[in-house]
Amino acid sequence: MEKLIITAAICGAEVTKEQNPNVPYTVEEIGIQAESAYWAGASIIHLHVRYDDGTPTQDKERFRECFEEIRSRCPEAIILPSTGGAIGMTAEERLQPIYLDPTPEIATLDCGTVNFGGDEIFVNTESMIVEFAEKMKELEIKPELEIFDKGMIDTINRLHKKGYIKHPMHFNLVLGVLGGIAATTENLVFLLNSLPKESTYTVTAIGRYQFPMIAQSIAMGGHARVGFEDNLYISKGILAKSNGELVNKVVKISEIMGREIADPNETRRLLQLKKG
Repeated sequence: MEKLIITAAICGAEVTKEQNPNVPYTVEEIGIQAESAYWAGASIIHLHVRYDDGTPTQDKERFRECFEEIRSRCPEAIILPSTGGAIGMTAEERLQPIYLDPTPEIATLDCGTVNFGGDEIFVNTESMIVEFAEKMKELEIKPELEIFDKGMIDTINRLHKKGYIKHPMHFNLVLGVLGGIAATTENLVFLLNSLPKESTYTVTAIGRYQFPMIAQSIAMGGHARVGFEDNLYISKGILAKSNGELVNKVVKISEIMGREIADPNETRRLLQLKKG
């Protein structure tokens, strides 16, 4: 079995210091949390950025500052910027971080619209998906395909046949998001059976489902994402002190299950990334 790739989603766009005081907002805080995750075993840092008051932004300059801060602390880390941003942002806003110099090696590409509850709708029309895919292809950025439900895999398979996304594809299977597919073993297997051959995949699960679903991904040959974006607790009722603490728990689970952890260069090989 291939080595395990660990992604750390260190802050997201929605979680706050009121929920966990260790959630990073400032450039320095983001750098500290990325470093903690990297040295614990994460080779990929999934990056949203905030202003100092916690407001989510896709501002290119803010991303540049955070990229530089992370690289100064862990230069070999793979930084995976979000093009999801936050609800209500335009496609133009969301795409800003792919235009950094050097170009990111990999970036998220959300593969369908999701009802996040109440009046919150995370809009990703097919035209937007195609636009994002074409721009990433032009810049030689590998898309991490964000999947919240089975139909999104079908959409990507269809767009692949039209040439918008090329093999080998890398999927992030997100389970347990409000409005998306529930975090169950049956649903994970259902999604995996729909993936095209030669694909790689990471499993993301929200809240208390994070570690049980990650353990199943490890057993089945998939990869793992942890971090404050998805889960603020190291165990029931106990807030995590850092993203590194969450990553370390995944490392321990993987060691128990007999699977080694991939370093950044091994991750680049497994995902066939072009280093920026």
